[in-house]
Amino acid sequence: MRILVINGPNLNMTGIRKKNIYGSETLEDINKYLSDYAKTKGVKLDFFQSNHEGELIDEIHESRKHYDGVVINAGAYTHYSYAIRDAIEAVSDYLPFVEVHMSDIHSREDFRKISVITEVCVKQISGFGKDSYKMGIDLLLEIL
Repeated sequence: MRILVINGPNLNMTGIRKKNIYGSETLEDINKYLSDYAKTKGVKLDFFQSNHEGELIDEIHESRKHYDGVVINAGAYTHYSYAIRDAIEAVSDYLPFVEVHMSDIHSREDFRKISVITEVCVKQISGFGKDSYKMGIDLLLEIL
């Protein structure tokens, strides 16, 4: 089983930016934690991060050829990118997507409470720090 973890804009700054919200671990630390966890489940994880919408869309399109499921934290694009929403929808017949967020987006600024990608994902998991990703992996393993 292969799962792709996609991270959107500014998530490369995890561990540097707003530590009170996102924690002090870097994205590399989180990816290592997830990779180690996935090995215990017999799952191969790959990771992709970009600050560029088009690159994220291209990776979403390609994911249908190589993966069984995707965990996606689209960052700020979650709240307004209909292009990313449509990319997920375009491949959703081929593989499931789980939307994740480290912070509880429903208890933050008003604009963060809206997700345009939720309806094309299997589920949204939010507010559990790095474990939001782990929960997303577990959910994919349940449904695959």
